[in-house]
Amino acid sequence: MKTGRSDIEIPDTGEPEATPAWGLAGCLGESDIRIPHTQEWELYHNSFSLCSKKLRVCLAELEIPYRSHHIDLIETGHYENVGRAYLKINPRGLLPVLVHKGRPIYESHDEIVYAAAQAGKRGRELLPKQPETRAVVDQWMDCASLKGDNPVQGSHERAGHCVPGLTLPLFATMVRTIPYREIAKGLLTHPNKERPMVFLALKTLGIHGLAGVTPFMKLIRRSRDDMGHHLDALGKQWERHGQAWITGERFTLADVSWVVILDRLAEADWDEYFWGEGRRPAVSAYWKRLRERPSYGPAIDESRGDSVRRGMVQLKLAKAQNRKLRESLGVARGRTAKS
Repeated sequence: MKTGRSDIEIPDTGEPEATPAWGLAGCLGESDIRIPHTQEWELYHNSFSLCSKKLRVCLAELEIPYRSHHIDLIETGHYENVGRAYLKINPRGLLPVLVHKGRPIYESHDEIVYAAAQAGKRGRELLPKQPETRAVVDQWMDCASLKGDNPVQGSHERAGHCVPGLTLPLFATMVRTIPYREIAKGLLTHPNKERPMVFLALKTLGIHGLAGVTPFMKLIRRSRDDMGHHLDALGKQWERHGQAWITGERFTLADVSWVVILDRLAEADWDEYFWGEGRRPAVSAYWKRLRERPSYGPAIDESRGDSVRRGMVQLKLAKAQNRKLRESLGVARGRTAKS
């Protein structure tokens, strides 16, 4: 499906979604922009980026082959996304960018809609035209998205806006191995200075110091509580129709949007909290079905970078060892980390 390897920021987990049709280069006032390319489809992405995951799942489901260009973000090593070379691809420094015949599409919501529109019958299955079904797809795609300039506001409206706060503990373990000098470079190069400041704070505090920082803990708890409400609403979909996917019997772009939300919750060790031990059984069963799809392995799990895997293990270990951290996160008890 792809060539090359695959591997974002606060903590954003992608980019805020835009509304212009298909997010083409014209929405930046650069209607003539063209990207050098060697294949019909090319993808600039990051393995940890939520929006990159969503687009990779979509392309895998549509069976669209593409050339892969991995771009580092600070979580995966350094600020390659704001370097000169990548700014020629996207002047805003955001990921992912989908390139079709040399023309860039910039926003992940628009990218998956655009790709589905190019994919014939399979694309129509993922993005149905029947008005009632399309309305449900649009509703749940919107709920899973990030919109606006502040990714941590609006978590009561969208599950996507809960993700940055819920990822903070994982960020705190992932930045352990990133040198201070690399994070500090963001103060010079990144357009949003709050992001490198947050990562510097997490680097200094470490995971065990996180529980003592009131603003961070307020954000985590608010995001946790709001995500619970979104998952309750999601579970009611199966009370309505009892079939496999959000709209019923067919997998759609709504499911593409939600597989990455649930994966991030599992990645950041929230899965047991939200749907373990018999809680939200419909969501638990849905998560199992999502992981069994052929697209999940190559687009998400096999693309998970070493820094993420190490951070996941360290987060579980820290929660198992630190009672204050567990209690601050609302976790009833620690669990043994798996090596």
